[in-house]
Amino acid sequence: MSGIMGMALNNAQLEAAMTTEGPLLILAGAGTGKTRVLIARIAHILSTGRAHPGQLLAVTFTNKAAQEIKERVAVILQRPVEGWWLGTFHALAARLLRRHAEIVGLTPQFTILDEDDQLRLIKQLLQIENIDDQKLPPRQVGDLFARWKDKGLSPEHISNISPNTLVNPKLPQLYTMYQQRLKSLNSCDFGDLLLHNLHILSTQPEILSQYHQQFRFIMVDEYQDTNTAQYLWIRLLSQQHQNICCVGDDDQSIYGWRGAEIGNILRFGQDFPTAKIVRLEQNYRSTPHILAAASWIIAHNRDRMVKTLRTDITDGDYVQLGNFWDGTEEARFVAEEVESIQRRGEKLGSMAVLVRTAAQTREFEERFLTFG
Repeated sequence: MSGIMGMALNNAQLEAAMTTEGPLLILAGAGTGKTRVLIARIAHILSTGRAHPGQLLAVTFTNKAAQEIKERVAVILQRPVEGWWLGTFHALAARLLRRHAEIVGLTPQFTILDEDDQLRLIKQLLQIENIDDQKLPPRQVGDLFARWKDKGLSPEHISNISPNTLVNPKLPQLYTMYQQRLKSLNSCDFGDLLLHNLHILSTQPEILSQYHQQFRFIMVDEYQDTNTAQYLWIRLLSQQHQNICCVGDDDQSIYGWRGAEIGNILRFGQDFPTAKIVRLEQNYRSTPHILAAASWIIAHNRDRMVKTLRTDITDGDYVQLGNFWDGTEEARFVAEEVESIQRRGEKLGSMAVLVRTAAQTREFEERFLTFG
């Protein structure tokens, strides 16, 4: 425990950081310090010699999060940490794929197409098949291919899909052509990174065994936002030793629209029957009124893992709820609130306006310009 002695962890955080063997789900409510726990757990594993950096696989949701973890672990251990597998699903899958690219018909120097290149390629295929791209837009086709890949479905998997369920019966054929063209270009798209990984790990037992031996500890952040392909990838890599730690919060799952499967975190206990679940419920970010309002709303969800957030903060304003006829009225109200707070001596830089979509900012921008 020497590596994490100075981190001031609460009891639940310490329990999560110290639990290293077997499957562990850290159910981390909003503002409960999950990143601190993940960092403490990694530092504990390394400082106690349970594994060296190359035996760790740590998956983060963003490159920024990966960099933060790397820097903070180095501070705790008082030395830089090199050689570990730390990064996003796509970054780690690309690293593994370059080692075994020939198995899926690529070379280690394969390129990863960006969205514009993908759309150009799909447009070419539509022209070859004499399909009007006004009736079947390339972006719509690309989105469908991405959804199939998020589910771990190759062209072979979707060949039996009934044409009647598709916008265009030629879509499975287009998918096959698309994958063949990518291979001929020695390229792949982002969805292929995991799709090719799944093919390699599920058809090459000796390679899978190699990674079972290498990755003694696997950690996944933001587990509630994983899609099916990511879930299958993690299952394959952890199925032997099962030293897998997933950190997440089913109440914070917001990426269902782009393939995230909330069921991945909800069935963790079924996937790993010996799993230990540690709940982080001490909130360090919000006031009691905010927690009470948020908890009351989310409690109405049917499929969730129950937890009760609490805080030691004793003060704080009540949550205000406003109803407005339109965006103009809403923006006027917010601008007046901002002015009122500013008159009390607060700086504009200490305030934030959060909106659901970028299109909603227009009303606020115009109103703020009017107010100067």
